[in-house]
Amino acid sequence: MKNKLRILAALLFVAISSAVNAQEKTDIFNPERNSVTSQTIAPDARAAGMGDVGAATDPDVNSQYWNPAKYPFCISRAGVAVNYTPWLRQLVNDMDLAYLAGYYRIGDYSAVSASLRYFSLGEVMTSQDAGAMTVNPYEMSIDVAYSLMLSEKFSLAAAVRWIYSDLTYDYTDDTTPGSAFGADLAFYYNNYIMIGARECQLGIGLNISNIGSKITFGGSERSEFIPANMRLGAALMVPIDEFNRFTIAADANKLLVPTYPLQEEGESGEDYDRRIQTDYYDISSIAGIFKSFGDAPGGFKEELQEIRWSIGGEYVYNDKFSLRAGYHHESENKGNRKYFTFGAGFRMSAFSLDCGYVWATAKSNPLDQTLRFTLSFDMDGIKDLFRR
Repeated sequence: MKNKLRILAALLFVAISSAVNAQEKTDIFNPERNSVTSQTIAPDARAAGMGDVGAATDPDVNSQYWNPAKYPFCISRAGVAVNYTPWLRQLVNDMDLAYLAGYYRIGDYSAVSASLRYFSLGEVMTSQDAGAMTVNPYEMSIDVAYSLMLSEKFSLAAAVRWIYSDLTYDYTDDTTPGSAFGADLAFYYNNYIMIGARECQLGIGLNISNIGSKITFGGSERSEFIPANMRLGAALMVPIDEFNRFTIAADANKLLVPTYPLQEEGESGEDYDRRIQTDYYDISSIAGIFKSFGDAPGGFKEELQEIRWSIGGEYVYNDKFSLRAGYHHESENKGNRKYFTFGAGFRMSAFSLDCGYVWATAKSNPLDQTLRFTLSFDMDGIKDLFRR
């Protein structure tokens, strides 16, 4: 039980770091606080193999999470993907993330899409007493999106999401699950440019996600922020020859939640609690988005530290085989999640199979050796199989 609670606390507060000693970490560690942190976990193997890059890469079935505005540029009429991630397997063996996504293009210029995310924390004993029971805490979300191509080069999308979190360990009237609603607004630009004698594909994407309500759990009058997020990315695909191409992509990512106030020197506990209430919990979710750009105690330097960045590359041979690699960086002050990623994919006309692997740079990082698997189905390819 104690081990499970420690794992849950580490997940919720994103306290994953070991690059500096414990005392130094206490002095500088000041991550943004938000609830339902499972919403920030990359769900699919392709993007995870490229360092968690996806705002502007070529559209695929799992674009719902990264940038739903990419769907009108998909070649296939429809697609479905099943994703599975065993989570924190360095610590436990029953936490995992399942993600189901799909889309359907309407005509040539628009698409509808949806996804279902389910994050399980495994089995947890409520206590060591004789009357203890086993519970299964989990978080889930369902979202739908509509995307529209405004020109041959530009598209936008809007999505709505329902989020549910049940991390209850003691089922009483004072401890109940929480729910919230959020919305996404996404943009995608896709164009072909000449670099030397090669016609290259340039993509630029922006996705602002989880703009919505705050979430409240039973037993607390304080509402928590959900992980509103802004992701900006660019990607460049360079064809090598008829069968080979290479893509390099980069994303910059910032949580749009206010920084939790730190207790000032000489400030009493009562005054500090009052300031937390007024400067953090009493702020609306929309006001918190604007406040997040200028409220870091360390000033502009700390605001820059709140930007996570990723870079990744993908090599594709004959639209059949893919090799991927990437790097994800997060400041030590904000979580210290620094890791290299690797991935590979195999594609047929009707389906594709991808896997991703995380190699953490920090010692004893529980994200180390995380695997992700994706099985995608191309509806046009499946139809062609039945026509033969």
